[in-house]
Amino acid sequence: MPPDTRPLPELVSFLETLPEPHILCDRDYRIIAANAAYRRSWPEARSVIGRTCYDVSHHYSVPCDRAGESCPLARSLQSGQRERVLHLHHTPRGEEYVNIELSPVRDAGGEIAWFIEKMEPMHVARGVSDHRGLIGRSPAFQRMLELIARVAPSDASVLLQGESGTGKELLASAVHEASRRAEGPFVVVDCSGLPETLFESEVFGHERGAFTGATARKPGLVEAASGGTLFLDEVGDIPLGMQVKLLRLLETGTYRRVGSTELRRADIRLVSATHRPLKRMIAEGGFRQDLYFRINTFPITVPPLREREGDLPLLIDSLLERVAPKRTLSLSPAALRVLCNYPFPGNVRELRNVLERASLMCDGELIGPEHLPEEVLHPERESAESRFASGSPSAADAPVRDPLDLEEVQRQAMLRAVRAHRGSRRELAHRLGISERTLYRRLKALGLLDGEGGGESGAWSVEGS
Repeated sequence: MPPDTRPLPELVSFLETLPEPHILCDRDYRIIAANAAYRRSWPEARSVIGRTCYDVSHHYSVPCDRAGESCPLARSLQSGQRERVLHLHHTPRGEEYVNIELSPVRDAGGEIAWFIEKMEPMHVARGVSDHRGLIGRSPAFQRMLELIARVAPSDASVLLQGESGTGKELLASAVHEASRRAEGPFVVVDCSGLPETLFESEVFGHERGAFTGATARKPGLVEAASGGTLFLDEVGDIPLGMQVKLLRLLETGTYRRVGSTELRRADIRLVSATHRPLKRMIAEGGFRQDLYFRINTFPITVPPLREREGDLPLLIDSLLERVAPKRTLSLSPAALRVLCNYPFPGNVRELRNVLERASLMCDGELIGPEHLPEEVLHPERESAESRFASGSPSAADAPVRDPLDLEEVQRQAMLRAVRAHRGSRRELAHRLGISERTLYRRLKALGLLDGEGGGESGAWSVEGS
């Protein structure tokens, strides 16, 4: 370190030209300078010069890494390189998630003397209760949010994988809003709700006369998403025949409307989501491996609600504002304890439904346990009743079998699925998330076929049913 540790005036002057909030820190975390963009974001606060960055941003008395967080300055000192993290900052507007990019500045001797820190608020998420955007403070939520912050500015394809009800469409929208395509459209394709006969024309569009009922030219959803983001929800439900056409779109960036020979160019960013196990579907022949590699450039696992420790009260406050915007509802401590002990298999979607029902049952402003549904108050009773209603034996009634007899376990599971199904083989295969050929092969291997039935997807029966 040279005797004079003051930064060059030219360096401070350079910071003033930058449009994003920037500060200059020394190796001891002290803020040496702050540019105009940073000062505008703290109009009523006292000067930050001379204070530590962890005091200003976090109200900590020690650096972030000693308070249980990842400190970009400590990491940069160790790596000697630029570091990026996502932090939850205290600001005049409340707590906000902020993307931090910290770059070391070396002196004439090659030693790190200062750090330039760039801050970009992530407006799509909050660490406090809010009626819009993503909400959470748990480690699992923050890890997911950091991945979103990293991938959003690019055009990389994103695959969101998680249980039903975890809010994957909201996350896809957050990726879009934090990208450079935010001013463009965000178009949702519900793949589970599109039959194979309509999928191609809905996604790619069709020309007049392309098929019976096509009385006019219709642009597809790919065209509608031009300049923005195309979100394929439940991508695991796309029929195999359509997967080939989607793969061609992603590989070449071009497509044709149904009934047209004209090659059109797509200008989209793809985000996909599914709750299905795509790797297992690939092994079973229900999903193309080459398409999986195309959509899985940047995978993000969406944590279930039960793994987001501490986020439940924040979500409850936010959801109550949404389901009953004209009331000031809150939960009693007893009701909150009940919800905190419930596993929420339906995740945030189920939580919203529970709160909406409770708001309708509550005449006052305080929701108590008596306003919560029975399955939340007594989940063990509900589970037992569900097993009884479905015909599943209890542990006491179940026949004793070798636990390693996997073939018998598979046979019984498939037999239950077939007995409960009323419809064609194709419909059952779709329900199980496998191809019709795979279903036929499994039924045959397990000895459950009784003849060939009425054709490729017609009527059929099962031995013993």
